[in-house]
Amino acid sequence: MSLFDQMGIVYALLGAAIAVLLAGAGSAMGVGIAGQAAAGVISEDPSKFVKVLVLQLLPGTQGLYGLLVGFITLSKIGIIGGNAADVSVQSGLLILGACLPIGIVGLISGRAQGKTAASCIGIVAKKPDQFVKAMLFPAMVETYAILALLISFLAVNGIQI
Repeated sequence: MSLFDQMGIVYALLGAAIAVLLAGAGSAMGVGIAGQAAAGVISEDPSKFVKVLVLQLLPGTQGLYGLLVGFITLSKIGIIGGNAADVSVQSGLLILGACLPIGIVGLISGRAQGKTAASCIGIVAKKPDQFVKAMLFPAMVETYAILALLISFLAVNGIQI
């Protein structure tokens, strides 16, 4: 089997890697940004730990969405289950393209959600009774990660190998 015959699976694996790596990087940045703000609040008032922890965790979902698309992709091409499919170059490129939305949006929205969560941690620091309202702002950023997850999920599942 030549290298060209293997390129389909290489492209599909690249798609899975992009979904996991970019979305995971976005979550890591976002959780880190929010964590810095949370640490400042906790140093002043440890009783607010649970509320700021919830806000800090919100940007972590993009990484989970990327991981989900990665698992679905690996399952589709047979890497999970030990029965690797013969993936054509065309199908591999389609899978790569299908993984891009969650990878790119996860990277951008994870970071943006971290910044928003950090600002909302500031709200909770000053007015803890406004916690529920503060959660709405990062949740709005989450909407776009969910849309990207949906399109990547549907696209990967819709590709015929």
